[in-house]
Amino acid sequence: MAVTPPPASEIAIVLVAAGKGVRAGGPIPKQYAPLLGRPLLAHTIKALSALKAPIQPVIGPGDAALFETVLAALPADLRTLCRTPVIGGDTRQASVLKGLEALSGAPPNIVLIHDGARCHPAADLLARAVEAARAHGAAIPGLTVSDTIKQIDTQGFVAQTPERATLRAVQTPQSFTYSLILTAHLNAAERKIENLTDDGAVAEWAGHKVHLFPGDANNLKVTEASDFAKMERLMSADLTDIRTGQGYDVHAFGPGDHVWLGGVKIPHTAALIGHSDADVLLHALTDAILGALADGDIGSHFPPSDPQWKGAASDQFLRYAVSLVGKRGGKIAHLDGTLICEAPKVGPHREAIRVRIAEICDLPLHRVAIKATTSEGLGFTGRREGIAAMALATLRLPE
Repeated sequence: MAVTPPPASEIAIVLVAAGKGVRAGGPIPKQYAPLLGRPLLAHTIKALSALKAPIQPVIGPGDAALFETVLAALPADLRTLCRTPVIGGDTRQASVLKGLEALSGAPPNIVLIHDGARCHPAADLLARAVEAARAHGAAIPGLTVSDTIKQIDTQGFVAQTPERATLRAVQTPQSFTYSLILTAHLNAAERKIENLTDDGAVAEWAGHKVHLFPGDANNLKVTEASDFAKMERLMSADLTDIRTGQGYDVHAFGPGDHVWLGGVKIPHTAALIGHSDADVLLHALTDAILGALADGDIGSHFPPSDPQWKGAASDQFLRYAVSLVGKRGGKIAHLDGTLICEAPKVGPHREAIRVRIAEICDLPLHRVAIKATTSEGLGFTGRREGIAAMALATLRLPE
């Protein structure tokens, strides 16, 4: 459905992200857990940005630093859409009210309320939500139910079987005229009505008729740990721009007793000389990723003339290149590196190097390949004057 949304000044979005996400497990709330190289919530914000409307985040107490990681994973133009987060309440209902109240200084005509854990709302779904709110005042997206639903009693026996044709599975974003839903939430809070699980139910409780418009089967909510894999498969289907970049780097030997290769410290009779730690393999991999992005080279991002990079660990260069892939909404499909040297012997350290690179890039180990060869005594590597590295990076980006 091709619908042109109204001007951004007419709408705002309340992004509800104050939950703890305990069912998903993990050390941090699910909305901040990584998905395709950046926090899940960053994907949600990017999807919502299709409306070019201000976004009012509602986050949990103590989650401000985590939210900063979300902003850091977004391009600058998307960060500007996000208002200063407000702290949510003890329930989703209370958190939504906090978000609505935060908009009261410059109230929009229409507000969309969206769960942060639904990270893949399509642009046409957002447009349908806006149009439905304009037409009906209160609207929610829903899907037809394919399974038969049973209502049970307190003993676990079937009490009745509702007519499936009348049932819908409800999603977000739910959309309303701002004054309608704010007043409904305020009245519910004043009356201590606290068991309403979505904003459509709040509007229903307040006596409003709520329109249901078509939802989107791909607008899944991440709840369990297994849902991350489902979302990655779903979102990867959109990454149809396949890019390959190559990188090449050399460093000469100098005095020292170790070299850094692929983020691993390896004892040797000499050191590699460079402005940073001279990790020739990480430099080549960084350039390969930047090449696939058509975004310059390592020297343009980290110029050797800048003293802050003197002796710097090269893992930060590679991690930075990986972050650029995430900001473009893409993923790294594969990294392949080759070291060219007579010594030190790379074989005993190969797996440690693979593990370290996978860790830096937040990749599964099977997406990192490392090889080594000599130059049969030829050239500067054959004369043991230094080490060379070549790398290839394969990326998947949205068109």
